[in-house]
Amino acid sequence: MSTLNVANISDGTDTVATGYVVSGSAKAWVNFDGTGTVAIADSMNVASLTDNATGQYTSNLTGNMSSANYASTTGSTSSLSVTAARTVSGQHAVGSCFTHCRNSNSNNDIDADQISLVLTGDLA
Repeated sequence: MSTLNVANISDGTDTVATGYVVSGSAKAWVNFDGTGTVAIADSMNVASLTDNATGQYTSNLTGNMSSANYASTTGSTSSLSVTAARTVSGQHAVGSCFTHCRNSNSNNDIDADQISLVLTGDLA
């Protein structure tokens, strides 16, 4: 195995410190179908999903985050209704992240057709 150790990356015009690249990159992401049998369409650093209840999912990570204080971003689409997916605050764990999908009009929990989750922070 080789190791590349550089302080900056440049495209010939712009230069950026590697710390920004490493710290600002997604450490895990998943795109999945939340209807019927929950299925991952594509992912990085997500080993599996748990279908907890209608509109409630846990993404289980392959490699842990360094703490539960990472940032998460979610989004969803549904053919059933207008939806908003959000990651419930305080339900981050080093090895998983809880996502809760709700109908933005009725505020009822729903299973969305397509759900995306992105985690940024430090890996353990």
